[in-house]
Amino acid sequence: MAQNNDEVAMSMEGITKRFPGVLANDRISLDCRKGEVLGLLGENGAGKTTLMNILYGLYQPDSGEIFINGESVKIESPAKAIQLGIGMVHQHFKLVDTLTALENVILGIPSEHAPVLDLAPARKRLLNLCDEYGFHVDPSTEVWRMPVGKQQWLEILKALYRNARLLVLDEPTAVLTPDEGEQLFRAIRKLTQEGRSVIFISHKLGEVLEITDRITVLRDGHVVGTVPTKEATQLELARMMVGRPVTMERKPRPAVTKKEPVLVMENVNANDDRGLPALRNFNLTVYSGEIVGVAGVDGNGQRELAECITGLRKRTGGSIRIQDRIVDRIMDDPSFVGFIPEDRQKTGLLMDLNVGENLVIKDFWRPMYARGGVLHYNVIRDHARKMIAAYDIRTPSEDVLVRYLSGGNQQKVVVARELNAGPVLVIASQATRGLDLGAVEGVHETLLNERNRGAAVLFISTELQEVMALSDRIIVLFRGEVMGEVDGDGADVSTIGQMMLGKASEVVA
Repeated sequence: MAQNNDEVAMSMEGITKRFPGVLANDRISLDCRKGEVLGLLGENGAGKTTLMNILYGLYQPDSGEIFINGESVKIESPAKAIQLGIGMVHQHFKLVDTLTALENVILGIPSEHAPVLDLAPARKRLLNLCDEYGFHVDPSTEVWRMPVGKQQWLEILKALYRNARLLVLDEPTAVLTPDEGEQLFRAIRKLTQEGRSVIFISHKLGEVLEITDRITVLRDGHVVGTVPTKEATQLELARMMVGRPVTMERKPRPAVTKKEPVLVMENVNANDDRGLPALRNFNLTVYSGEIVGVAGVDGNGQRELAECITGLRKRTGGSIRIQDRIVDRIMDDPSFVGFIPEDRQKTGLLMDLNVGENLVIKDFWRPMYARGGVLHYNVIRDHARKMIAAYDIRTPSEDVLVRYLSGGNQQKVVVARELNAGPVLVIASQATRGLDLGAVEGVHETLLNERNRGAAVLFISTELQEVMALSDRIIVLFRGEVMGEVDGDGADVSTIGQMMLGKASEVVA
């Protein structure tokens, strides 16, 4: 039945979606009004992304109905969604790395002068959109050469180029610097002033309270409630999401008296993917029983730092030792180094293998799991069930393909595999990116446990609040150099913030 409310841009009524063993959405109803920003909150696995994928035509609901501007519609594909004025920017970008920014924007759009591809009008329109919304990208740059923040702008520009009237943003600030986040918020306000609507999915409650008009909270596939933003608080939203109070305050930790150097980096230099210097004469020692936090704006050498330590990137100078062993490649011994990479899907997991297989991917060749080239699947499944219980991985079974898990539960698979063997060194790079408050708290507790048992932990994050909450020491990276070091206990936000902008400090832990 058609909706008569002229103020409603989109409504979903009684949406239900099941996957094998999982009820992802259970009779969900919500609406988004014209010219508003609707916040959509929930734990990882609560059903947010599934619901938005239904709206965007990637999934079909088992039951329920969708209305656009009051008219019932059936959205069979993303092409139909785009035709209806719906755009979606996914948490994991859907860009073709080898194509330019402009080629990605026009990909799939018929040329007005077919079969000739006339790029000049498209380039002009893209540049106009860049100027209008402040999302400045170079149309001729290949995506793989673009910083991750620019790739986020490009995804939004793709949707605007297709005249989206309803824009779904799934964790849009997860890869943005604070300044880029503010730039995004300015663009969102401009969009809503034009009468467009935005559905904003985020786990950062502060920014949800800043940019939204109303907030809908999901838990376990159900709508917990919808509240006006002006009446909401972070504490109440966290309780609605998780079902209990959650805090990111600094946790007490026992003092470690006997410390031995585990990771020693001396004058390390390395280039980024473009061949430009990413680490410059980098020096660092991480001791057993401590967490060293690496703060800094994304793109200042954090990824290259983690990849050099694990042997995934060749250094151009200097030396790296882990317990007096020279690092030239990632260690075969899973009890030596645990690595939680910043991109769980591209680097941390094999998406078309199941949960059990991903949990043994570092040591599947060992006699306990294989013999004569034949895997012992009964043993692998038993091991997986124990890991699923120990790390609270929300999955119907160990046989589910890991691609069907929520982002947070995919991350739990990585954490479980990398830390279960008790490594001497833990590299956690953006380990909480895109995770809900409860999952973030769980990762923090796990890393603290690793520290307390005597592991050396290098915690790399662009989220300054969690770096300060977790670290014993904090170093700040700027353009591949250490701007300074401070003690984690009583660290000053202003001091760290200045170092993040490239102002060296004499403050030493």
